[in-house]
Amino acid sequence: MELLSCVEVEPKATANASIIWLHGLGANGHDFEPIVDELDLPSDLAARFVFPNAPEMPVTVNHGMVMPAWYDVYEVAIDAKVDLTGIHNSVIAIDRLIEREIERGINSDNIVLIGFSQGGAVVYECGLSSSRSLAGILSLSSYFATHHAISPSKANRHTPVAIHHGLHDHVIPELLGRDSEIKIRHLGNPVEYKTYQMEHSVCAEQIDDISDWLARVLSR
Repeated sequence: MELLSCVEVEPKATANASIIWLHGLGANGHDFEPIVDELDLPSDLAARFVFPNAPEMPVTVNHGMVMPAWYDVYEVAIDAKVDLTGIHNSVIAIDRLIEREIERGINSDNIVLIGFSQGGAVVYECGLSSSRSLAGILSLSSYFATHHAISPSKANRHTPVAIHHGLHDHVIPELLGRDSEIKIRHLGNPVEYKTYQMEHSVCAEQIDDISDWLARVLSR
């Protein structure tokens, strides 16, 4: 498997941390790139932002239309069947990006995974099952799709997890975010849960919270 193509934003100083940020269904690596300038990170935190592009594939729920996707979506339903093979393949691809950051001189303890919507489902699985100890996992407007099949790793048993969700999200209802919090707490990870007066999106208040959270987990 080749490395995923990525949009990258380098810090002004030599990178001492990496943030791998996955977009949602139908988007691409440029989707969250503008947020980098809005994050007021500490001056001593030189973070490289890596925004991978999901491969293009037919998506069942969108009548087989080919689009960027981390895995197939069969139907819009809370209890819909999950494309475990697709998620597994995406996890392998993100694991390779983690290894590349390590090869570039970043300690795994200074690597954060962030994912929006579909991307959030992938970072749950990738981060919680990774053999590499990570700095943190942040899920935005997503759900814990693989909770029934995951094999959590000891390396990330205490890795902090943050969950953000819109109270008016009609794409992935907020109750799925709350359910993710419960299931991850059962795994033993510390979880921070925040909601916002928004739909399936990102808001200014949330960007401030993401900045604060990144500063905290990357200074441990």
